[in-house]
Amino acid sequence: MDYSGKSTTEEIRARFDADVERFSNLETGQSAAMDSRLMLDLAASVCGAMRPEAEALLDIGCGAGNYTLRLLDALPRLHSVTAVDLSQPMLDRARLRVLAARAGIAWEELRGDIRELDLGRGRFDFAVAAAVLHHLRGEGEWRMVFRKIHDALKPGGALWIADMVEHAHPLAQQAMWTRYGEYLAGLRDEAYRDHVFAYIEREDTPRPAVWQLDRLREAGFGQVDILHKNGPFALFGAYKI
Repeated sequence: MDYSGKSTTEEIRARFDADVERFSNLETGQSAAMDSRLMLDLAASVCGAMRPEAEALLDIGCGAGNYTLRLLDALPRLHSVTAVDLSQPMLDRARLRVLAARAGIAWEELRGDIRELDLGRGRFDFAVAAAVLHHLRGEGEWRMVFRKIHDALKPGGALWIADMVEHAHPLAQQAMWTRYGEYLAGLRDEAYRDHVFAYIEREDTPRPAVWQLDRLREAGFGQVDILHKNGPFALFGAYKI
C-alpha cells in the first residue's frame, strides 16, 4: 500500500503540539472518540482487578495523561510511569497532572516515535496505548511494535489498546463510518464531522481489531481479549504469559 499521501511523523507531532487542551479533560476523555471515557474506566477497572499490586506502567501516546491518571486511582501501589509521546507539550502537561496527583512518583518521559524507541525488557506490569497505534503504517511496523511492547512487559503483564479500528468487510466499514459521522455531527455539527473525517483521512491507517489480535498472538502474547466495541472504536488487549 502507498502511504506517501499520509501525514509525516512531524506533521502529526505539530498537530498534537497545538491540541493539548482537547486531550486534558479526564471527565470526557477524547470526545471525538466514541465511548472514550467508558473505555478509560474499563481499562482501569480490569487492570485493578488483574494486578492491584502493579508498580510500573508504560503509557504509549500518553497525550495529556488521562490514562495514567485514571490508572493511579485503580493501582494504589503504582510508583513508576514511563510516558511516550511525539509531542513535548503533551508530555509537559501529562507530567504536571500526574505529579500533582501522586507526589513522588517516578516519572520517565520518552519523546519520540514508538517505532524508534528502546523500551527495555521485562519492565512494566501494564502498557496502555490509547488513540495512537492507528498512526502505524505497513504491517511490518505493527508486528515490530507489538513485539517491542510484549518484550517490555513483565510476565503476567498486559497491554490494553483503545483505538479506532477498521472492519474487514467494506459494507460493515461503511455502516460503522456512517454511525460515527452521526455521532460527530450530534456532538457539534456537520462541519465538525467533516473536519474530523478530513484529518483522519490524512493521518490515520487503522486496522481491524481481529487483525490486531492475530498480530498480538504472533508477537508472543498468550491470550487476547476484547472489553468493548462501539462503531469504529474498540478496547482490546493481550496478556503476556
